[in-house]
Amino acid sequence: MRGALSFLTPFGGARTPGPRTLDWFPLVGAVIGLFLGGIWWAANRAWGPPVSAALVVTADLAVTGLLHFDGLVDSADGLLPHLDRERRLAVMATPEAGAFGIGVGAVVVLLRWAALSSIRPSPVLLVGIWCLSRTGMAVVARTQPYARLEGGLASAFSGAPRWAPLVAGLAGSVALAAAWRLPAGLVVAATALAAGMAVVWLARRRIGGFTGDVLGAAGIMTETAGLIVAAARWS
Repeated sequence: MRGALSFLTPFGGARTPGPRTLDWFPLVGAVIGLFLGGIWWAANRAWGPPVSAALVVTADLAVTGLLHFDGLVDSADGLLPHLDRERRLAVMATPEAGAFGIGVGAVVVLLRWAALSSIRPSPVLLVGIWCLSRTGMAVVARTQPYARLEGGLASAFSGAPRWAPLVAGLAGSVALAAAWRLPAGLVVAATALAAGMAVVWLARRRIGGFTGDVLGAAGIMTETAGLIVAAARWS
């Protein structure tokens, strides 16, 4: 649990992740979603939708230490321009943000704020979506090749796969989305998962696998797509 917490957030202390770390990704995602959902519900009672949505977006960036958002920006800079594979990996490893990363990052933040502003606050919804995004990250790390030749993330997660926690995380995420609203919650879960997998598919085609940045980008896009679909007019 502490290994997953330190990998996905700035908390938990400095710990080296291992194969069992992935087992705890769904629970860490659910805890983050519950924390953000509580802020959303409380802030909406005090200030209303626009401010409460802004506070949730800010709190999410803070509680994740901008790690996943940084992955989104780096992935946009590396995967979207016309570059060769080695150049893509080099761009994703540099700390600077380019035009693609800045543009995608700004649009995603705006979409998340707009979607949260349009939905009645529901901690259950955020727990489901955030659990789903971390479960997706763990599945990608277990099933996809690591894009970089040197050791690191891939070797840290190598080992005999344990699927029971991830299956439970996926089932729990879908159940929570369904508890939020039927049939809208099921559509939210399916669309969110498809958006995250689309990022992984693009990375597989352009750099041959995943990196830490790709995991972060997939998680962010899973959450963002889920929020956008949840904000649709279902009634």
